[in-house]
Amino acid sequence: MKLSGTHWQWARRALTLAFFILIPTLLFMLLRNQDWGEVLHALVSYPPGVLLLGGAIAACSFVLFSCYDLLGRRYTGHQLPARQVVPLAFVCYAFNLNLSAWVGGVALRYRLYSRLGLDVPTISRLLGLGLVTNWLGYLLVAGSLFACGLPRLPAGMEIGTGGLRVIGVLMLLAAAAYLGACAFARRRSWQVRGQVLTLPGIRLALLQAVMGACNWLLMGLVIYTLLPDKAGYPSIVGVLMISSIAGVITHIPAGLGVLETVFITLLQGQYAKGTLLAALIAYRVLYFLLPLLVACVVYLLLERVASQGAGVPAPGPRDSAR
Repeated sequence: MKLSGTHWQWARRALTLAFFILIPTLLFMLLRNQDWGEVLHALVSYPPGVLLLGGAIAACSFVLFSCYDLLGRRYTGHQLPARQVVPLAFVCYAFNLNLSAWVGGVALRYRLYSRLGLDVPTISRLLGLGLVTNWLGYLLVAGSLFACGLPRLPAGMEIGTGGLRVIGVLMLLAAAAYLGACAFARRRSWQVRGQVLTLPGIRLALLQAVMGACNWLLMGLVIYTLLPDKAGYPSIVGVLMISSIAGVITHIPAGLGVLETVFITLLQGQYAKGTLLAALIAYRVLYFLLPLLVACVVYLLLERVASQGAGVPAPGPRDSAR
């Protein structure tokens, strides 16, 4: 029996609702006997230097992610200056992390870029390149770790370490296929739903790979900095990779509860729950809440500048996708 588009939409909504119920239930079961005094003690025991280092790494990650849109400028050929592009991308990334992709990654980006003079097709190509950069980096980092059998899965998980290795190899093949297409494909453009999709050149694609992978590694480094060195940095990043894709599947904004459930499930044998929770709370403050507060201020400034007519309309695109 073939499902219609309406049936698929209802199925996705039902699945999302199920995850909204399942994740809090699992988290409650994991934490029902938790001593929250232990968590508070771990939080107040953080040396200021550790928190500053974590904040600095988080800032580097946001700067790097904001530079994805500079790749997009090279790809589309628009001529907005970096001083306009980088703050805009930062605001969208912070809103995206906390309020879901449709608020920060899509709607807000269209609004802000259109006020600077870019047309919808150009903004769509910018958005598309940023998404590919992010997930290309994910494929490379997660694929490499999974193929090496990291993180070690607890006994009883159906997929097992062998299944994780297979998934890792498939992810690396997918990343290699994209890079190979950028290097050797003869046909460079396709039209999908009225939008022209163009493969970037191999130099730009390699920049995508390096920047995307480094950003995911920086995210993992923030959590690693906040935890005692027991599991090791590669394992911490591997768990982050699993929690990130779980957050995307569940459609829960900021992966709230998903991140905590995955980390506690996979690492509770190596860390006390209180230690894990303290690190994840600190991570959320450093990587989610503080950047969101800064982004709100920057967004108000961008809106004020736009309302005063300070935004300069962008000239038409020049040669792109190099």
